[in-house]
Amino acid sequence: MKENRQEVKKEKNSGDKIHEAELAFDRKRRSIGFVCGPICAILVFMTPIAGLSIAAHKLLAIMTLVALWWITEPIPIPVTSLLGPTLAVITGVTDVGKAFAAFANSMIFLFMGGFILAKAMMMHGLDKRFAFGLLSMSWVGSNPKRIFLAIGLACALCSGWVSNTATAAMMFPIALGLLEAIKEMFAANGKEIKLDEYKYATGIMLMTAYAASIGGVLTPIGTPPNLIMLGFLDQMAGIHISFFEWMIWGGAAMVAYFVIAYIVLTWMFPADVKRIDGAEAFIANKRKELGSWTRAQKNTLAAFLTAVVLWVLPGFMSIALGADAPALKMYNKLFPEAIAAMAGALLLFFLPVNWKKREFTLDWKDAVQGVEWGTLILFGGGLAMGGMMYTTGLSKWVGDCIVGWMGGEPSELVMVAIFCVMALLLSELTSHTAATNMIGPLGITAAVSAGFSPIPVAVGIALSASLGFMLPVSTPPNAIVYASGYVPITKMIKTGVFIDFIGIFCVTIPIVLYLVTWIVG
Repeated sequence: MKENRQEVKKEKNSGDKIHEAELAFDRKRRSIGFVCGPICAILVFMTPIAGLSIAAHKLLAIMTLVALWWITEPIPIPVTSLLGPTLAVITGVTDVGKAFAAFANSMIFLFMGGFILAKAMMMHGLDKRFAFGLLSMSWVGSNPKRIFLAIGLACALCSGWVSNTATAAMMFPIALGLLEAIKEMFAANGKEIKLDEYKYATGIMLMTAYAASIGGVLTPIGTPPNLIMLGFLDQMAGIHISFFEWMIWGGAAMVAYFVIAYIVLTWMFPADVKRIDGAEAFIANKRKELGSWTRAQKNTLAAFLTAVVLWVLPGFMSIALGADAPALKMYNKLFPEAIAAMAGALLLFFLPVNWKKREFTLDWKDAVQGVEWGTLILFGGGLAMGGMMYTTGLSKWVGDCIVGWMGGEPSELVMVAIFCVMALLLSELTSHTAATNMIGPLGITAAVSAGFSPIPVAVGIALSASLGFMLPVSTPPNAIVYASGYVPITKMIKTGVFIDFIGIFCVTIPIVLYLVTWIVG
């Protein structure tokens, strides 16, 4: 027992040192990036490059600066995203109308509608009602493995529609409450435990974070990388992927990733009891505190279901009527994904909770707070740079270079694997949104240059960017649970490595090469 405590203490001290080293590295990274970004951009512009037009050469220099600043983050990432199109106008690469046209892309409004719906769900407690409803099911009970599973499922299913960060933030206090119930159970039996040294506590925290990220792959609005890659496919390759199509392979990927995470985490952080006394009472009390359904909750559910039905209906119409049916074409014209999202979101401003006082389900002030404007700006900036790469011919040049570096005739498997790993590793070090913006155009152009469909590569990049499990800085959910003090960084790195690479090679690559290809033809 004494040896175990000493080992835990050493691990904790080691974790503190690693954390301090991380902070020091982060400061150096920002400082170096601030200086090296402009220098590298100037050097790229001054270096003669055959096969590039003047506009493409200027854009390459600008993208060098933007990419380095996205990675090193000397200034906020959304600011860097605005800097790219701005410099493109100043340097004469394009005019102002074309440079900022991407910020009016329909995908922006799909994102915005999703953010507003998610805000209403969180504000009125619909997300908590769902989570506690799942945790209070009879099959869960007081079994620690089933509680572990239920927390993961609640996070995964919720984050398919609500942001990963918001989901983790919602489930975090619930997980902490359950761990306190475990501590009290042990104390009642005459055994004191320290949660920061308790393996099961680490597992619960990691499951909360990982499942929140895994669930984001379910839908196009689940996490920014999904919509970013759909936007690039539409803008750079003229390919439209429907909400329903994404949900088919997104659902398959989510289930597979979740199974891997559950197996790895239960293996590395097993529970040492067969029953958690007090867990059922804790969940029952939390659910009771929610009270009966309010008018606002019913209205929010109606608006959310409206959007979901409008999103998935074309898929069922395609199955029933055929892909070329006139009714389906008319529906897609009237209710594209962005309009479906906005229809659901706008309903929130019309459905009353108190007509006499003219109170509605959501007001504009609350809606504005729910919109992640930085993400929208980053998304628009990425689309703007991707569009200019295409129009200036830079994308073709980059694609040809990448194919040449791969030997001239790379296999589709090798290409998908390389870009998936690149997206994963970059998302571990910087924002997965920024990572997708950088890797996405390269993957699409390389696939086109090699004569392959860009869809498998694009989907692979999006899925891989969501597998940032190794470091607290990789994703906001990781940072949230790391702050609990129950997750040694060494454990996060070890489990993250397992899940990341098993996920890519056993799930991501097979899904994009076979399932995605089969669905889109």
